[in-house]
Amino acid sequence: MSQRGQAGTISRSQHGETAGARQGQPGASGQGGAHRARPGWLSLSYWRRWRGVAAVAAVVLIGAVAIALLQQGPPVAGPLDPNGVTSPGTHALAALLTQRGQTVVRVTTVSQAVAQARRTGTTLVLAGPQSLDAGQLAALSQVSANLLLVAPDEADLAALAPHDTTAGVTDIRASAPACGLPAARAAGSADMGGTLFSSDAPGAWRCYPAFPVLDADGQPGEGFASLVTYTSAGRVVTALGTGLPLTNGALGQQGDAALALNLLGGTQRVVWLVPTPPVRPAVATGPRPLSALIPQSAHLVVVELSVAVLLIALWRARRFGPLIAEPIPVTVRSAETVVGHGRLYRTRRARDRVAATLRAAALARITARLGQPPDVQPEVVCHELANRTGRDTEQVRQILFGAVPADDAALLRLANDLDSLEGQVLSP
Repeated sequence: MSQRGQAGTISRSQHGETAGARQGQPGASGQGGAHRARPGWLSLSYWRRWRGVAAVAAVVLIGAVAIALLQQGPPVAGPLDPNGVTSPGTHALAALLTQRGQTVVRVTTVSQAVAQARRTGTTLVLAGPQSLDAGQLAALSQVSANLLLVAPDEADLAALAPHDTTAGVTDIRASAPACGLPAARAAGSADMGGTLFSSDAPGAWRCYPAFPVLDADGQPGEGFASLVTYTSAGRVVTALGTGLPLTNGALGQQGDAALALNLLGGTQRVVWLVPTPPVRPAVATGPRPLSALIPQSAHLVVVELSVAVLLIALWRARRFGPLIAEPIPVTVRSAETVVGHGRLYRTRRARDRVAATLRAAALARITARLGQPPDVQPEVVCHELANRTGRDTEQVRQILFGAVPADDAALLRLANDLDSLEGQVLSP
């Protein structure tokens, strides 16, 4: 009987034995099958199968909750705050000033602002002067740094810019500078308006005017501007009717960015005072529930993990029980596998692939024996083998890196040459 017939007989006999064994086992049907059914969720094997997933989920949950509880919340950033990345913030302007080589220092108290403004070449920006009391305004009036007041009121102007007074309000819209101030003329049209000022300071520039407007008494007036700047006592005092040109949302519109950079570009340091609002006393409302002590980020982490567990459960639910392992009908010898591969290569005339495989395997063993890295250059390998075996360098190159054999006889000679070369190197 041929080898193929024997393999078929063995396969059929083993299949019959397997089927007979299944039919003869008491667990295959009847009451015995109930004892060998797939284990339920109370069985030990079930928990062993899922213990890895459960452990990973528990570690992730505990780590996420710990991070959410321990990490500090983001700093609170309001309007005209250099840390604010939303539309009312001024983070973009602070970044542009930093790129131009200027130092932007954000402070939240008047004492810090006074200490930072003592250095020469400093511009002090008051983003919210309305929240300062008379004592704080008096302390800021003593600094010698340049001042940029954003939407100040009458009390702020009386303490910090006594030559200026408020003269009404107007809508914020794109306006032309209508003045000779170089910073405003270079910027051109900008989103200005808001509080309007009048100034009696000598040489004061009045830019972005509004005609006509209502003054503080409700009467029509002319010559009021939303940007007033002048030099007094060796420092430049500038009053802006609105802080919109400084914000992230409007920085890319009109000439807002150019106006902001020109007004703040005359000094090396910019001290930005963002007064913190007063802390309101806590109102006693009775005992707080336990859920109120858990931060919002922890709830979000739990929701995300719940969704992940649900997706994993849906993915695992697609498996209809464990796989059944069956014995292989026929065991094929390694020699027969090699012969089968060789016949396939021969029928497809894939001499190029066979030659490349033989050369790559021989080269890997040779370089490992020589102590060379796998990516060594061919010239180095050929030179080393020529010195070790006494062969010509060109002969070694033809064996390891030569052309594809033209026929089966040449392929056989290549195999013999590789075997001989490898034997010379690997022999002790």
